[in-house]
Amino acid sequence: MKPILSIRNLKKNYQDFDSEVEALGGINLDVYEGELLSIVGPSGCGKTSLLSVLSHLEPKSDGTIQFQKDNITIGYMLQRDALFPWRTILDNCLLGLEIKGKLNEESKARVIRLLKTYGLGDFMYKYPSSLSGGMKQRVG
Repeated sequence: MKPILSIRNLKKNYQDFDSEVEALGGINLDVYEGELLSIVGPSGCGKTSLLSVLSHLEPKSDGTIQFQKDNITIGYMLQRDALFPWRTILDNCLLGLEIKGKLNEESKARVIRLLKTYGLGDFMYKYPSSLSGGMKQRVG
């Protein structure tokens, strides 16, 4: 069976003021379809760096990342929400579609359905400051 994701010798370094900091040092990983994967470890061990590189939010320093399929989308939830306080809950949820030029009536209706499914329908026109921490996580 071929992995849906294969990572070989993945490295990520960050430039500090006067030196380089290694966040990932030669990560090797295969992920197979149907697998559940948890990334655990102490603070500062590179969990977020790994997810940021896989999501193309950060460039890798070295190594290879191969997906079995093209146009793979990866998303992850940060520990702290990244909601814009000046946008309503609905507008925060629509932001990605806006940026990608994929916002239309159909996609907006789907987002509204999802907000209702996750118990956030009554809050979609409110702002993040009116939500609990758990609700903000669901919006994220």
